[in-house]
Amino acid sequence: MNQNVKIRVADPGDARKLLSIYEPYVRNTAISFEYQVPDPEEFQERIIKTLKRCPYLVAEADEIIAGYAYTGPFVGRAAYDRAAEISIYIEKSLRKTGIGRRLYQAIEEISRAQNIVNLYACISWTEQEDEYLTNNSAQFHGHMGYRM
Repeated sequence: MNQNVKIRVADPGDARKLLSIYEPYVRNTAISFEYQVPDPEEFQERIIKTLKRCPYLVAEADEIIAGYAYTGPFVGRAAYDRAAEISIYIEKSLRKTGIGRRLYQAIEEISRAQNIVNLYACISWTEQEDEYLTNNSAQFHGHMGYRM
């Protein structure tokens, strides 16, 4: 694992770099559940909206943005106020380096402080892995203590 990892709150000015990490997930995989890559302005608005209520964290490895994670409302009804959906995206070349674990540990700590008692990761699963969908996300979440 890269020892020079810093976790910080995302800034709307990070949008273009975060979008460059996100774009290959949209274009080349079934992971994001999106068909079109959002434009930089829309992506920046997503960051701003999320930060009004939820954590949005960035991991920097050697001062280069390596990934990000955030939470958002789960379902959006009052009965789910103590639950959140969690998302994470890591620069492809830096996957499996421990950055994702560091991001999740930080965001889980913030979520506990916000009295969130359940975090849900809405992830893809496949019986037959291919170039568009693997079970890496399910494996990562399993290692982090999440369960189906």
